[in-house]
Amino acid sequence: MGISKTRLKTEILAGITSFFAISYIIIVNPMILSDAGIPAGLSVFATVFSSAIGCLIMALWAKAPVILTPGMGVNAFFTYTVVVGMHLSWQQAVAISIFSSLIYMVIAFTRASEFLANAIPDVLKKGITVGIGLFLVTLGLEKAELIQSGGKRALLAAGSLSNPATLLALFGLLLSLILFLRRVPGGFVIGIIVTSLVGVLFHIGGTQATSISLSQLPKYSEILFKGDFSQMFSIKFLLAVFSMTMILVFESMGILEGILQDPSQFRKAFQASSVTTFISGFLGTSPTVAAAESASGIESGGRTGIVSLVSGVLFLLSLFFIPLLSYVPQAAIAPVIIITGAVMMEQLATINFADFTDWFPAFLIIVLIPLTGSISTGLAFGFVAYPILKLAMGKQSEVHPIMYVLGLLFLAQLGFNSILV
Repeated sequence: MGISKTRLKTEILAGITSFFAISYIIIVNPMILSDAGIPAGLSVFATVFSSAIGCLIMALWAKAPVILTPGMGVNAFFTYTVVVGMHLSWQQAVAISIFSSLIYMVIAFTRASEFLANAIPDVLKKGITVGIGLFLVTLGLEKAELIQSGGKRALLAAGSLSNPATLLALFGLLLSLILFLRRVPGGFVIGIIVTSLVGVLFHIGGTQATSISLSQLPKYSEILFKGDFSQMFSIKFLLAVFSMTMILVFESMGILEGILQDPSQFRKAFQASSVTTFISGFLGTSPTVAAAESASGIESGGRTGIVSLVSGVLFLLSLFFIPLLSYVPQAAIAPVIIITGAVMMEQLATINFADFTDWFPAFLIIVLIPLTGSISTGLAFGFVAYPILKLAMGKQSEVHPIMYVLGLLFLAQLGFNSILV
């Protein structure tokens, strides 16, 4: 049975929306990895190629509307914990990534993934969805410069309405909200384009220079297949593998559980994510994960692998148009991310607030994901708290045995991370 023209148009527009929502990773990921010693001019190719390959695998294998790209958070762990903090080389960090993703693949392609997904209580899954939503809202507000660091007096402070970029973001948010509420097809893409054009017209943001160009592609081989396994049996290497594995498995599981509209897509999407993560190490970048920004395309109506296929093609084309991407300001992308996060937070209405042993672990996940900027940290605290509170109140019958194991593993991860840093 073929796909209708209307459905195809929706899927394509959703793919474009998802790409624009995550396109910042093309520039940001190389900048972070440069602190690990990987040249930004080369890692941009690794970022683009791993994303394009991941989206292609997701489209053909899982047929799910999920974008795979080097993840924010895990790239910081790769750079600032493993390389800077543990004094390992970026080549050794790549080896850790490859080893961790191999374990991830074993879990994804066995019954372990289904077993884990079924063992996690619904309240924690809903907490993950809401937490990721709040994380996206926070990210969007930062990109819109509606919030900023509060300095010594507060964590966050309101941005200035005298800032042209903030006013542009508010314009984009109002426009995108109206289009969203009126269910205009491709509303998010229209919002991004119109806001970008207004920004160009009034010379507001989006004209940052970039030194990345296709001319550096012949040197890309310098970071291909460079994993260094010489420290494979050292304590530092094994501790880093454990922590990275926990991040990859449960961050991807949490994001996929949180954004996929069709639960039947989860298993193959999880498998596609694991394969791409494994490939990414050989390509010379930090691990890929399912991008939370994929939710923007799903919210635009995307339901199939066409979304990821379109995004994958756009990643490849971006190599030729990186200078043009610089004309899309953060203020144009921010409204899409804010609205998407707000929609994900609607899951709050389905959480049982009457049972505090349910609500508090979910609450920890919801607040700690955005406050720490780490999905895995939020998961860790929620998964540790859940079995403890249930046991304390004599509700052990509500706890699947695997939750005790996961609680201990997440507790160990928190401990190891404090040692590693």
